[in-house]
Amino acid sequence: MTQDARGIAAAGAQSTAGARGRKWRWRARSRRRVATVCAVITAAGAAAATSLLLSASGHGRAAASGWHRIGPTLEVSRGCAGQNAEVELATDSSYVYEAWIGCGGIGFARSADGGRSFGHPVTVPGSAGTGRYPSGLPKYGWDPAVAIGPAGTVYVSYMIEKRGYAHPVVAVSADHGRSFSMVSNVMPPAPNNWGDRDFIAVAPDGTLYVTWNYGQSLKTRRPNAVIQHSADGGKTWSGITPVSPGFPSQGGAAAAPLLAEPSGRIDVLFWTLEGDGIVHPKLPNGHDYFTSSADGGRSWTKPVGVQPRVGTIGKLVTWIDVALAIDAAGTLYATWDSQHPGGDIGWLSYSTNHGHSWSAALRVTPDHDSAEHIMAVAGGAPGTAYVGWLSDNSVRGFALYLRPFSVRRGWLSKPVRVSPQFGNPTIWPGDTIGICVQRPGSHSLPRVVLSWGSAVTGQTSQIWSSQMVP
Repeated sequence: MTQDARGIAAAGAQSTAGARGRKWRWRARSRRRVATVCAVITAAGAAAATSLLLSASGHGRAAASGWHRIGPTLEVSRGCAGQNAEVELATDSSYVYEAWIGCGGIGFARSADGGRSFGHPVTVPGSAGTGRYPSGLPKYGWDPAVAIGPAGTVYVSYMIEKRGYAHPVVAVSADHGRSFSMVSNVMPPAPNNWGDRDFIAVAPDGTLYVTWNYGQSLKTRRPNAVIQHSADGGKTWSGITPVSPGFPSQGGAAAAPLLAEPSGRIDVLFWTLEGDGIVHPKLPNGHDYFTSSADGGRSWTKPVGVQPRVGTIGKLVTWIDVALAIDAAGTLYATWDSQHPGGDIGWLSYSTNHGHSWSAALRVTPDHDSAEHIMAVAGGAPGTAYVGWLSDNSVRGFALYLRPFSVRRGWLSKPVRVSPQFGNPTIWPGDTIGICVQRPGSHSLPRVVLSWGSAVTGQTSQIWSSQMVP
């Protein structure tokens, strides 16, 4: 929920918000975008990920792509009534965890066999509700994110509005997602505030970090990227620390995915957008900026624009338009899509010096049109990344695509269509997709796990998951 058109409807309701007239938008954002940020895989496990790039055989969509085959597509949200959209995921050895807007709040499902099957979805505690407040904020949870701690603890964060406070919530599971033993509120300093899109990461020492979009006033919004942390597993939380410059009235940051590096350094990539009550923004709008903290989020480096010259992110974007990932060697990857000039184009840039500078922007998406591209990226073996995107560039509707990249060799294949069916272009699939490189077990090779929302039959969106496997 970032700008003027962020109306939020109750699950199952239909709306014609937005120029494309999509039905059932929880919110028509000012074009946010993001992707799932996965835990860093080990160097040994990541090195094995290169085995994914085998000669094509066996599967029609993988032919001539550099992939061996695509795994089956599973309906993760099966059994959740109403619409299901905006998925995020995380992996840990043989476990895959997915969270999304649905199931009457935030839906959650887990797999204990590497994503080959999923248990029955449940509603994350504290997220259930129906309808919306006069402000437009929903009475149920929205904007989920997932992270995994060093001991395997699962953390699912989401946004909620309760008693005049819009804020993140973190649900904690100590039994690999079978149940949630604690629900923790990450509170703002005062009520009647603006709050939106959270992200969560866990440092090697177990410290939790949550970024979110905070504004002091619900009426004026004026959002900023802020961070809060917990050193006791989510029992208590620090106060707000600004990440984007210009706090509190000149920030303009809409979403801020983050990474916790093995060294403990916190990396954040935030997206600034036009409007939301910001009259004189501190940074030029419509771009992504990188910053980092070496002291647990207390101070932040000067933001670095990630190749802003290639184009501007449009002020009417309705998805998360920023994604950040890291590979096993510490190379950072950023994805986004711009709308001006030249139509909607998905981009990739990487940094080999901890975000101090970024490579030339590399075009990811081959189509030349105004179709939306919901971008995401995951890091793999040293110098390797996997870029996914959900797009409605086909007349048949939404489809999910994947493309592997090497810092040394460039693109390793043409785009591969992962989704076997196309989604209804009039039904909102969510603002994010999920992508992770799964660490191998003792007898398996790593695989790229993907998840997305789409209404492939009728008017109801569901959550789907598939894998690129050796």
